[in-house]
Amino acid sequence: MKRVIYILIAVLICFGIGYTASLFQMESLVTWYPYLNKSVLTPPNYVFPIAWGVIYLCCGLSIGLVWNKREMLDAGLGWIFLLQLVLNFSWSLLFFYLQDPFSGLIDLILLDLIVFVYVIVCYRVSKVSAWLFAPYVIWLILATYLNAYIVINNPV
Repeated sequence: MKRVIYILIAVLICFGIGYTASLFQMESLVTWYPYLNKSVLTPPNYVFPIAWGVIYLCCGLSIGLVWNKREMLDAGLGWIFLLQLVLNFSWSLLFFYLQDPFSGLIDLILLDLIVFVYVIVCYRVSKVSAWLFAPYVIWLILATYLNAYIVINNPV
C-alpha cells in the first residue's frame, strides 16, 4: 500500500509541475509562438498535451517505484529527479514566458544531461524505472532539435 501512495504522490507532483508550467505558456501560445519560424517536424498543437500527459505519468511512476529504496537514497536519485523537474519547469518560463528561445535551449541541453544521468543512475536501482523515462528521452531529443531550429531560424 505504501508503494501505491508513493507512486500516486509522485505522479501528482509531476502533473502539478506540468500544469503550473502551462499557466506561464498560455499567453505566448497565442501571441508569440504561432508567429515563429518552426521546423516541419513540429508536431501539431494537439500532440503536446498528449505527449506531456504520457511523459508526466511515466516520470511519476519511475520515481514512485524507487521512492523508498535504500539504493535510491544512496545514489541521490531523488535529488537528480528534483533537478530535472526544476529544469523542466524553467524551460517553460524561459522559452514561453520570457520569450527567450536561446536561454530555453541552454536549459534544455542541461535538462538532457540531467535526464541522461537520471536514467543511468536509475538503471542500477530499477531497470523498469529507468525504462519509464524512454518517452521523456525521445521527446527531449525532439524538443532540443525544435528549440535549436527556432533559435537558428528566428532573428532576435
